[in-house]
Amino acid sequence: MNELATNRLSRSHWIWRAMGLVTLAAGVLIAATAVRIVRVASRADLRPADAIVVFGAAEYAGHPSPVYRARLDHAYDLFQRGIAPVVITTGGFGYDPDFSEGGVGRDYLMHRGIPERSLIAETQSSHSAQSAVRVAVIMHANGMGSCVAVSDEYHVFRIKELLEHQGLKVYVAPRSGSRPHTRWQRCLALLRESVSYLLWRLHLPV
Repeated sequence: MNELATNRLSRSHWIWRAMGLVTLAAGVLIAATAVRIVRVASRADLRPADAIVVFGAAEYAGHPSPVYRARLDHAYDLFQRGIAPVVITTGGFGYDPDFSEGGVGRDYLMHRGIPERSLIAETQSSHSAQSAVRVAVIMHANGMGSCVAVSDEYHVFRIKELLEHQGLKVYVAPRSGSRPHTRWQRCLALLRESVSYLLWRLHLPV
């Protein structure tokens, strides 16, 4: 084997080795993040706060999806318990030009009996990171600094980090029973949330 071929094999070896190390490091980061997600998902941290923030989910022609409705019902229960005097619903228009997730959530809670003066709808965001930024703007503008974040169990870790990054004091209230039922679904959900969180930390689009 000539010297040129030897050098090529050596470079190829180091390239594959570097790729293996990068893959291993990424796997370790994802696994460590997944552990943190599960830890936060397993406990509610209910304390009095300035606002309850409900992260949006799908809506259908002005009606919240079952997942979103369950989040809103959880927020309603927290409001009735006096956890916070204001509920903020989040989410933009998505594929529906007539209804936003935030607006649908506000209307649903108002119909359930929460006074309109106690409801704020954030209606411009298209994903969780944008929701966190806009919620922080709303809260700071209204002299609020702490919130109880409501979403699904595997989602609350990421939204807690997003909101804290905006300078808010954040407690979490995961929706009971929202963890995926099968092991495969749980693994996929943890992978999705872990990767989304790590991409955000790297300032990459999610």
